[in-house]
Amino acid sequence: MMSRLAILLGAGNAVLAILLGAFAAHAIENKLTARMQEIFNTAADYHLYHAIGLVLIGVLIHQHPKNKFLTAATYLMIFGIIVFCGSLYALSLSGITKFGMITPIGGLAFISAWLCVFMAFIKRP
Repeated sequence: MMSRLAILLGAGNAVLAILLGAFAAHAIENKLTARMQEIFNTAADYHLYHAIGLVLIGVLIHQHPKNKFLTAATYLMIFGIIVFCGSLYALSLSGITKFGMITPIGGLAFISAWLCVFMAFIKRP
């Protein structure tokens, strides 16, 4: 069931985002430059925001199981977490700036996911 999948992925990603944020604050705090720490924190912040978004989408799918926009939003949100957050985590930990070249693709996925949520309800009475 798609609602269950979205909620599980959201909750799991929330746990991961919090663990990574704690990792950044304690284990690698003095090992990264201030700029790389900022990039890592941005990844963790967006990771958590969109993990919560996945849980919300799961609840909405449970209420509206036939809404294809919500299903699309789930996949786009997951893709965005992987590409946007993943590229920022990789950039900050490796210093390889080329990872930043794919970050906007993940950002577009996030925008598209939220647009799908909007579209899911724009024509509802």
